Amino acid sequence: MRKSLRRLAVAATTAAATTAGLMLVPPQATAQAPDVLAVDFATPTGAFRGGASGTLYGFGDDGSPTQAVVDGAHITNSSQKPPEGLQHPSGDVLDLEDGFFNQHGRELAVYLQDFYPDWPYHEGVRPADERTYDQSDGSWTQGGNGTWDYLEVVRYTVTRIATTSDHPGEYLFVLFNEPDGIWYQDWPAMKDRFFADWTAVYGLVHEIYDEVFGDAVEPRVGGPGHSRWYGSAEPADRQREADFLAFAAANDVLPDTYIWHELGGTSPDPFYTHVREYRALEDEHLGADVDLPITISEWGTLQNMSSPGSIVRWFAAFEEEKVDAQTAYWNYAGNFSDNMARANGANGGWWLFKLYGDLAAEGSQTVQVTPPNPDDPTSLRGIGAIDEASRKASILYGGTNADVTLDVGGLDPALFGSSVDIEVREISLTGQEGIQGTPRLVHAQEGVQLAADGTLADLTLPTRDEDSAYQVLITPRQARDVAATLDGQAWSTTVEAESTALTQASVRNAGEQEFQASGDADVADFNQAGSRSEFTVDVPRDGTYRLQVIGSAPAPGRHALFVDGEFGGIVQYSADLASTRGKWIYRGSAEAEIELPAGEHQLSLRASRDGTTALPGSDITLDKYVLADVTGGEPTVYPASTMRLEGGAQLAFGNGNGSGETAGTARIAGDGQGAKLYATAWESGYHDVALDYVSSAATSGELSVNGVAAGSFQAPRAGSWTSTARVYLSEGINELAISSGSGLNLAALTTTRNEQADGSAAVTVEAEDGTPHGAAEVTTLPDGSGTNASGGAFVGSLGNDTAEAANTLEIARRDGFDEPGRYTVVVRYANAELSGDHPYNPQVVDRGLQISEAGAEGYAGEGMFRNNHHWDSFWERSVSVTLSTADGALTFGNDQPEAFAPNIDAVTIAPVTAGAFETAAS
Repeated sequence: MRKSLRRLAVAATTAAATTAGLMLVPPQATAQAPDVLAVDFATPTGAFRGGASGTLYGFGDDGSPTQAVVDGAHITNSSQKPPEGLQHPSGDVLDLEDGFFNQHGRELAVYLQDFYPDWPYHEGVRPADERTYDQSDGSWTQGGNGTWDYLEVVRYTVTRIATTSDHPGEYLFVLFNEPDGIWYQDWPAMKDRFFADWTAVYGLVHEIYDEVFGDAVEPRVGGPGHSRWYGSAEPADRQREADFLAFAAANDVLPDTYIWHELGGTSPDPFYTHVREYRALEDEHLGADVDLPITISEWGTLQNMSSPGSIVRWFAAFEEEKVDAQTAYWNYAGNFSDNMARANGANGGWWLFKLYGDLAAEGSQTVQVTPPNPDDPTSLRGIGAIDEASRKASILYGGTNADVTLDVGGLDPALFGSSVDIEVREISLTGQEGIQGTPRLVHAQEGVQLAADGTLADLTLPTRDEDSAYQVLITPRQARDVAATLDGQAWSTTVEAESTALTQASVRNAGEQEFQASGDADVADFNQAGSRSEFTVDVPRDGTYRLQVIGSAPAPGRHALFVDGEFGGIVQYSADLASTRGKWIYRGSAEAEIELPAGEHQLSLRASRDGTTALPGSDITLDKYVLADVTGGEPTVYPASTMRLEGGAQLAFGNGNGSGETAGTARIAGDGQGAKLYATAWESGYHDVALDYVSSAATSGELSVNGVAAGSFQAPRAGSWTSTARVYLSEGINELAISSGSGLNLAALTTTRNEQADGSAAVTVEAEDGTPHGAAEVTTLPDGSGTNASGGAFVGSLGNDTAEAANTLEIARRDGFDEPGRYTVVVRYANAELSGDHPYNPQVVDRGLQISEAGAEGYAGEGMFRNNHHWDSFWERSVSVTLSTADGALTFGNDQPEAFAPNIDAVTIAPVTAGAFETAAS
């Protein structure tokens, strides 16, 4: 669900504002004793692996997801379809490899059988005939001198990768996917057939790489790839794992990575047993000195996805065992298995991936974590890690409804000093397409005494619910006041929809739904003219507040928002799903801004404005509400302690690179060093980006946003400085990178929304005001459709060009983008294309869009646009554009063969920056 933020005015009737911090309203009060999580930082368990942040079919075509979303999630491994594979419309490994390997990607697996279009492959039956595949026209020839059908598939696929990939040594070839359910179901009868086929395919992969590379590059093979673990509990004639390991060892055809799936339930606990059994089999058949890498190439259920509390349980298990693991493919491809939101945004699941990736500092070690109930599969779990170079200890935990007491020990006083600062941030469940903003600071302490033995006094922290997860950062004392950061954070409150006063609507127990609901319940049957959900809030000051509604809209729709009995405005929703599966339970979010005076107010969300006629598309389920103070642009602080430091940059704590006013800053000192952070923009537009830093002499630095240079800043001499620039950020996640060749100590970066700058520097053009060419045409949508099209119309039938005409949209240059330079182009688009059939997965298509400039060569910019579920519903996706002329018209289309562009509602064109950096002493 999506709409651009709307300001809904309410008359001021109450007294002046007071200040308040974060207000947590859990779904239900808990009287149980706190869970105790013990973390011993003196007991290392190995180098941080980071393998849990993997995904099956998580990538669509190159650029979908966006690079900022990919890099922020720190995806290290993924399995995708082969070149020209027909199993999915998108996700070809060769198309996406550049984006995957851009920063954190280590291993890209290719499911060779995904060349086939049907699921199960070849109708679930092993191909038995001999045919020859003609690469020139994609045809098969029966009989003759042909070979087994599948070997031809393998030959074509592996040869394409070996001869065209820029990363041929970083692929993992998965020879068979779920052979226990596809082609080789009857193990006693088909075991020998599988062994012969495995040997043939294994040999062919090595033969091709030998022909292409000689000894320079060795192929990597993964398998056997069973749909579950077949261990000691199986009958003697069905112990697939033991049989396979014995055969592979005896015949020198061992996989380089051992693969199976963990899809048996919502808990990771059986995985521990399976790993122990595997290692025992490995010792038996391969010897005690052999430890093959393990990849769990699918794990979990739909309920696990998007839920930070569930995901952290699984991540803790995978990191403890130092394996790679990939989220299961139960739903859409190209969205990290429901762990991202919209075209460029983060839900709660994405933030858990991101915070897990933050543990991957060079030299980082995981440490011993002891949960309170290790035999309870649905209880608290956690990960602990220490980065000694930056003197930072981290804990991620979640998965409990109880409050949590942290029993922390083993912190070396030689590293951390006699007292420490503690920061705790929270991630919550926001549905699949619902936006989770930058994790909020929910607890901060400075100067906490560290005992001589490295222990801290027990710290008990409140828990929202078992779907939430928490990040704890422990550092030596910082120069900044971490408690003041908490006190200065914008006020926010959360209300469960099922706890509100309801009229003509019902509470639905959502505990057994496929997709997890906050509080295990939501509000349904909200489809009558009299349907209402009403609750009271007490806001701290006069100001602007953002109401976020998390729920499920099968189509674009609307609700009316009333404040203290008076109509305040329309809440506009975009659609949340592309098929009937997940209807009213696959959740997103809608946001609207309202002006509220300080004090108590009743907010009422209604299906009707006039009380007699339901608004179009108002049959929307409601999960929870989040009301946040966004007065003054919602300043959001990203301290150095939360940044990813690269190239040898470190946090400074008196260890030769910082003390006093620089304690807790990021020391960036030279080429190759830098800091990155991932900032949330609730809407596309200009933000004031302020860098707080300390310099020991005159210095300079550079800022880039989403890979585009956003300007240089300078400090004239030694001192503490704030350099500020007005930068256009895209809705969702933005990667901000700071570097300095001359050196500085970066304390924090703060983003503040500046709507006024949009009016003076950005230009928005409705698509229907442009000029369509060829078959492209303007379509006007009826108001009764519930559409969120900004002007009620769009331009469609773009792309799919013919020899006679290009089907494009032309937009003439005008004031605001009448100079050459770097621009961000925000496209409001719709793409609900599906292609092919699948028993349970909607076969979503990414659509490409190229932007050309008259008088310039090549594309000015291009991007892939993720499926957004409904043709009358519009999302935003930004494209970086370089313009070379002052007056060349812009053309939007798709010139790829037989490929459409997304429908376009409106286009916003904005310079990357509005003015240069300004620096002031701080």
